[in-house]
Amino acid sequence: MSQRGLYAITDSALLANGKLLPFVEAALQGGARWLQYRDKSGDRGRRLDEASQLAQVCKRYDCQLIINDDLALASRLGVGLHLGQEDGSLHEARQQLGSQALIGATCHASLELADQAVNAGASYIAFGRFFQSVTKPGAPAATPVLLQQARQRFTLPIIAIGGITLHNAPQLLGAGADYLAVINGLFGASDAGAVQQRASNFSQLINAC
Repeated sequence: MSQRGLYAITDSALLANGKLLPFVEAALQGGARWLQYRDKSGDRGRRLDEASQLAQVCKRYDCQLIINDDLALASRLGVGLHLGQEDGSLHEARQQLGSQALIGATCHASLELADQAVNAGASYIAFGRFFQSVTKPGAPAATPVLLQQARQRFTLPIIAIGGITLHNAPQLLGAGADYLAVINGLFGASDAGAVQQRASNFSQLINAC
């Protein structure tokens, strides 16, 4: 498993009107290592269709696909899962998906929540938000100091999320983040070419730090 990289997260509003597949492929061409499919709608048929297509694209680029908050869908496709604090039992997800599955947990700005996630079988722990976020404006604020503390305490990959840009990313990487989870800073671009360039810039920055 790649231990550092860009973690692209989809947004159904940003990637509406046929943008999902071409923009995701552009992000993977730019070097994104993990992709989270995040769709909070209740349209199960569309989510299965989109996630199935994303699984094929991810396979081509050797990228890990992770489903947000849908254990049944992750299990059906044999891919990873990300759970928020209100999204069900991590322990149950681990039992259902097996020991090799990539399962992540949202830990906000709390080392205690990270402890609980690790004990329940998480593969990685995600902290945030670190900066003003378009996607999650109300999420609790985390700091680089929290990353340093987490780095000393945990051996699992640590993910940073929330308003991350090329300008502010180096301080998160320097504090111990392994993956930068980016939504708007990646997919809020005008076209697929711009998405690929953004992904490439992030990937180069991560590799250099």
